[in-house]
Amino acid sequence: MALFYNSKLLHLLRHIKSLPNYQTSQRSLVSVKLFILTCPDFYTLIHTVMTNRKSAVYLELQRVDHIDTNADQVQELIFVTNNGHIQGRYHLTPQTAPAAVIWVGGAGGGLDGPAGGLYPRLAGMLTTDNIASLRLHYRFPNQLYDCVLDTLSGVEFLYQQGHKYIALAGHSFGGAVVISAGAASDKVTAVAALSSQTYGTNQAAQVSPRPLLLMHGTADEILPDACSRDIYARANDPKQILLYPGCRHGLDECRDQVDQDLLRWLKQSLTSIAS
Repeated sequence: MALFYNSKLLHLLRHIKSLPNYQTSQRSLVSVKLFILTCPDFYTLIHTVMTNRKSAVYLELQRVDHIDTNADQVQELIFVTNNGHIQGRYHLTPQTAPAAVIWVGGAGGGLDGPAGGLYPRLAGMLTTDNIASLRLHYRFPNQLYDCVLDTLSGVEFLYQQGHKYIALAGHSFGGAVVISAGAASDKVTAVAALSSQTYGTNQAAQVSPRPLLLMHGTADEILPDACSRDIYARANDPKQILLYPGCRHGLDECRDQVDQDLLRWLKQSLTSIAS
């Protein structure tokens, strides 16, 4: 399965060639070429892996095992890599779906998300609009580079399944993951970051011209809403920020409104492009 650079990152290569400790090589994996970068001073070029933890990470997706499909048409997947397994839940649609959403968790990973299981709840709702979903659990939670690569592996999997319009949604630490992954791949159509941290969001402006949604509770006890306001200020249009008065980090207090707002935004962002 392939991981590719988009034109924005290739353009950035010209800028970083003068930075110290820069090296680049090209390697063929399963008939797919990956650029492997080592550039400690430019960590936002995360779409490759590294020879050591301080500089980069290297990931080869070897196969995807389909374990089981339940009555709700949710398929358990195991993404087998050269360095651990990525767990996934693939929400299938009755008909071939051109659009899909990838859902990733916070620093602890997980498959369910905030607000009492927002991810499986909205994934189930989206199937009625012929939008598939893939919920992912990281190989190494709280490791930004690894988690971004896990997400990009999910993007490639969905693309190979025929989903050409892919949105990313992540909570807390996962907000930085989806912003970084969205900036790195032209196959990403839209990005939603919920209660996001700021570390790892340096490439927020590179999400454009794809839409970026930021959602945050004003009573967040872990990451203040100033985090999302900072990301919003650095991002380019199209962008939107939604603040929820009295809502904490887990978004439980505003669960119904978050469900409604995120569901509407995802359907608008994906169906308008796919139609």
